[in-house]
Amino acid sequence: MSTTDDVPIIDVRNLIVGYGDNVVLKNVSFVVDKGGIFAVLGGSGCGKSTLLKHLIGLYRPFSGDVLIRGKSIVRSAQSDKDAMMRSFGVTYQNGALFGALTLLENVLLPLEEFSSLHHEERVLKAKEKLRLVELDGFESYYPAELSGGMRKRAGLARAMALEPDLLFFDEPSAGLDPITSAELDKLILRLKKDTGATFVIVTHELDSIFAIADRCIMLDKQTRGIVADGNPRELLEKSDNPWVKSFLSRNNLRYCN
Repeated sequence: MSTTDDVPIIDVRNLIVGYGDNVVLKNVSFVVDKGGIFAVLGGSGCGKSTLLKHLIGLYRPFSGDVLIRGKSIVRSAQSDKDAMMRSFGVTYQNGALFGALTLLENVLLPLEEFSSLHHEERVLKAKEKLRLVELDGFESYYPAELSGGMRKRAGLARAMALEPDLLFFDEPSAGLDPITSAELDKLILRLKKDTGATFVIVTHELDSIFAIADRCIMLDKQTRGIVADGNPRELLEKSDNPWVKSFLSRNNLRYCN
């Protein structure tokens, strides 16, 4: 008899997605177990961000299903779907912060909308999340006053405001210099350890993949599906697919064109 603990936190079944008449990904299936860092990688145009938008319920697939903690985000009633979407956090590529609000006000937004805590408790929780991402002391700053890396961390703090056990990242290292990107990787590893949350990261940054990912899937634009699934270092060493080895060893011209 299975228990809740046996159920993958994400279960993708025969997903076919796209826009209009254009199929971007077809027959995609995989599971994400709890507590690790799972990466979705591939070159530009392979469907990484499209897949993410379907995982978090923003788009409806042509066919197939996405189960979050055993429950379909595709077939659920809207009220149930809304509750499911509040149960995970999402950090977008640009941070998606509101420029007219301070960092504290940005992190407070989901708490004010969805939390029953008193105002003072919400403020304390928002400050705690900023402290977790090493932004304590910057509560009164506006996004425009911060570096790109700090804005990414502020977006992460807001995604963590409701203390979800599942977090999605869209290109977290995009636009960052190597040092700032490495610092963000270390922060993600620490947060995984401290919170026990599951992280799903969409990226094409190989340095980050090798630094933090426990497992990855690689999407391919030409086949419109998954061409590799496993630990990235093991795939680099053992994959018999020349395209996979080429991508992971940075000889990735096919994926970048």
